[in-house]
Amino acid sequence: MVVMLPSELFKYKKNSQKIIALTAWDSISGSLAEQSKADIVLVGDSLAMVCMGYKSTLPITLDNMIYHTNAVSRGFSNPINDQPLLICDMPFLTYQCGEDKAVEYAGKIIQNTYAKGVKIEGAEPEIQNVISRLIRMGIPVMGHIGLTPQSYLNIGLKKQGQNSESRAKILRNACILEKLGCFAIVLEHIPESLAKEIQKQLEIPTIGIGAGNFCDGQVRVTADLLGLSDEQPPFCKPIIEGKSLLGEKLKKWVTTERLK
Repeated sequence: MVVMLPSELFKYKKNSQKIIALTAWDSISGSLAEQSKADIVLVGDSLAMVCMGYKSTLPITLDNMIYHTNAVSRGFSNPINDQPLLICDMPFLTYQCGEDKAVEYAGKIIQNTYAKGVKIEGAEPEIQNVISRLIRMGIPVMGHIGLTPQSYLNIGLKKQGQNSESRAKILRNACILEKLGCFAIVLEHIPESLAKEIQKQLEIPTIGIGAGNFCDGQVRVTADLLGLSDEQPPFCKPIIEGKSLLGEKLKKWVTTERLK
């Protein structure tokens, strides 16, 4: 099934068809994600660490996200209606600063890239107002709850939903995001039992990362899967040791060239 609009992801859940999402950050990773037949390509703010050398997602800017989203889309080779659904993260301080600014910044993403929606972390009351406003203005929103990396200074990078109070809050927020009109929700680093409960209660798809096998789909940072990350998350085992493998191949080539 080819995803043309974010709302069509509902069909995947209705038909019990697993949704697969990969991140990308430039034309090469965009091309690889498209070739893999992933349903969604997410230009995540994780590119701050993957390709820009930052230690967290916080320093990345709106201009950075627009630049990299366009680079990713240039890596797609299929006709536009056959391309993966392209979604762009809204970076830190583009939606935490009020509804008007959030509409302006999300609008810039939609106007200046081929992204068909944005992803926003959290579900606090202020964030709920922003999400509601964006959707009313015609901008599709993917929610993101559980571990929210943009809030790591407050909550750390540890697993969320580990006690009854936290579980209840995450479940409540998932239901709120669905009512607001989010077309899907990312569930990051929460217990599998909680993700299963959310998946059963919601009509919109849940896409897990470190949330077990009961979500309607899975998303992974492609650099983690390819073994290119210096620090591997506990919920993503690399499918190849890419960094060491490529490093050794390049080292061998350099040595060979020097001997010629």
